[in-house]
Parts: sequence; C-alpha cells; structure tokens
Amino acid sequence: MAANKKTNASEYLTNVKGMRDITGETYYDMQGFFEKAQEIAEYYGFRPIKTPILEHTDLFLRGVGDGTDIVDKEIYAFQTKGKDRVALRPEGTAAVMRSYIQHGMQSLPQPIMLYYCEPMFRHDRPQKGRYRQHHQFGMEILGTPKPVADAIIIQTTVTILREVGAKNIFVSINSIGDKDSRNEYIKALKAYYRKHINDLPALDRERLNTNPLRILDSKEPKTIAINQDAPSSLDYLGNEAKKHFKQVLEYLEEADIPYELNKNLVRGLDYYSNTVFEIMETIIDEDGTERTLSITGGGRYDYLARTLGHKKDVPGVGVGIGIERVIESPWWNETRPRIVKKPKIFFIQLGFDARLRSLKVLEMLRKAKIPVQQSLSKDNLSGQLALAEKTEVPYTIIFGQKEAMDGTAIVRDMQSRSQKTVPLEELPAYIRSLK
Repeated sequence: MAANKKTNASEYLTNVKGMRDITGETYYDMQGFFEKAQEIAEYYGFRPIKTPILEHTDLFLRGVGDGTDIVDKEIYAFQTKGKDRVALRPEGTAAVMRSYIQHGMQSLPQPIMLYYCEPMFRHDRPQKGRYRQHHQFGMEILGTPKPVADAIIIQTTVTILREVGAKNIFVSINSIGDKDSRNEYIKALKAYYRKHINDLPALDRERLNTNPLRILDSKEPKTIAINQDAPSSLDYLGNEAKKHFKQVLEYLEEADIPYELNKNLVRGLDYYSNTVFEIMETIIDEDGTERTLSITGGGRYDYLARTLGHKKDVPGVGVGIGIERVIESPWWNETRPRIVKKPKIFFIQLGFDARLRSLKVLEMLRKAKIPVQQSLSKDNLSGQLALAEKTEVPYTIIFGQKEAMDGTAIVRDMQSRSQKTVPLEELPAYIRSLK
C-alpha cells in the first residue's frame, strides 16, 4: 500500500477553503437569530425537525435536478467504504420531504409544518455572506396545496427578518405554474432563446438544453438584456394556477406585505412549481442610487415527492434563510440568545482555601441566575483586578482566605471603589439589589 502523501502543517492547521470557525460574537449572533426565528415559527404553528448531514446522493440528483448549479458543480458527493454514494446536504427541502415519506407523516393530520436550523454544504465560490459550509433556518409546510400555506411561509419569513432588524424589505414574487402550464411555458422559452442563440453566453446555451428556466436567473450581462423581452410565465398559467396565485397575492395584501411581480423570477431548482418568491431589501447608496438585494427565497414544490420516487404527489411550500447573510447585513440588530446575559460581577479569589471553596460560591450564584466572569487560575489580586477593569464589569466579588473562614465575601463597586462585606447566604440577594 502506497504511503499517504504528507501535508505541511501550514496546510492542515488552517481552515479548508470556504469553511470557518464560529466563535465569540458571531456564535452568539447565530444562536440569537435561531432563537428569535424559532420563537416566531413556533408561534405560527411550526414544529422542529433535524435531518442528517449525510444523505444519499440520488436524493439531491433526483430532487434538485440536472442543470442546476447545486448538482452540476456545488454538491459534495463521495462514496463510503461500504460503497454507498452519499452527499453532504446542500439544501434542506429534499431531506425534509424524504423524512416525511420515510416516517409516514402523510398519515398524520395535515398539513405538517416543520422548521430546522442546519449546516448546508455547497462547493460554491466563497464570498461575503456565502460560505461552503453555511447555515440555514428553513420552514416547510407539507400536505396542503392551499394558497394560504404559501402566505404563511412568506409572512413568517418577513416577520422573522423584521424582528432582527430588516426594514426596507418587500416580496419579489412570480408563479411558474403547475405541471401543464409550466411545460407550455418552457416550450415558449426555448423558442424565444433559440432566436437569440448566437448572443447567449456558452453557459446559457448549455442551459437551453438542460434547464431553460435557469437562463432567466443568469447573471451574464448579455443574457440579462435578452431576458427583458422573454415570455412571462404569468401568460401561460392555467385556470387553477391563476386562481392559486391570485389568492396568494390577496393574502399578502391583507397582511400589508409589500410585493412586486417579477416575471423573470424562477428559483431554478427543478422541484419548484406555482409560487416562487424572494425577500428583497431596498438599499440606498451614499450617492442616492437605489438598488435591491435578495436576502432569501423559497417557493412551492408540489411535484417533489413523486420526483423522488414516491407513489403520489405531496404538495409543499418552503423557504430557506441564509443565517450568515442575515447577521452580516448592516441592519442586523445583534439579537442575543436568552442564555447569554452580560455579567455585572467579576469573581476574584485569593489563596488556596478561598479557591477551594470558590466553586461552591459560583454554583450558588448560578442557581440564583447571576452570571459572573472569573479567572480562578490567576493567583494575585492585581492581575485579577486588571482583568475585571478590562471586562468593564461594575462590581467585583473578592473572596480571600479570611472571607472563606468567615463565610463572607467582599463586594466592591469598581467605579466608586467602595466595598461592603456580605455574608455568603445573603450574597445573591445583595447582588440583585445592585443597579
């Protein structure tokens, strides 16, 4: 057996490209977002689900579809020692649908409303707010074709974003129709693009054969210009699809959610049908120029279950919110998780006997729900006081040999330098009384 190629420590002691460590404030930001999103989702009737990071590769090949960026170049797929073909989960919807089918959720009262917060993996080009391992908060409603489900997904998403600081947002929305009207629309699109085949960039010419809807989502300047006069999917909607879309818009109007019709919005994954949407942010640059930026998006996927090999269709609609993109936005309001409370006390101990008993004092404060900062590994008073100064806590507890013997502690006001000796049994109540 050939020896493994040795790697320099400088290579393996750094992050894999597109991956990152999440620490400190960023960790709290992500947890804070999840708690707020979870709270709102629970109020709207959603319940949690966690799916594995690894799924069978075919789940995404069949569900997401050929000609999509995820399948063509972004999926992390490999073969296990047992010869299973597996993939790191690139998106959440197909995995949730797999779980719904596998566990017989169709026999439960419908619809099934689920939310999740999971890492996703895509071999995408790393850039601001987009990482090869990123995190999504997703919501799915399965088991109902009713337009009100589309509206609930959109309203819950808008509410979450507003609660964490987004202000100038609106819904960019379109309908790509049901199966019949979508097929007619794709025929019209192909005919239109063939007239402009010589002006299409190579990638979009390839998409014409594999997934023509993706051309509408192209970022190529030449294609963007061509798309201005492309056929609109709204002109090809059948009666049922028209009725569905009309009702979705009526729900949004009733909920005072601003929206704009966007005939070029398709959300290029194969499983989408009928409603597709993106939540957009209006940005005004320093020079007064107004532009829009997509924050997140989703849509309806009524044919996904059958595409995955299930015996019948399961109507569904969902959304996936990229958490990194949200917390890196300028409007993010630094929502903190409930568990994180800024300590107003720094605990200082002096001498072995005091340190020995410090853990009991800290546990007493924890039970009283009083968070503290401490450095039990330090020995001298000046070093611990200096650390307390740096952390800018208003008070310190000084617990020395004498205090340990007496069953007391000294509470010092860091601003006035005044201090008071307090019996340990009265310490929690005294600290709570401090402003």
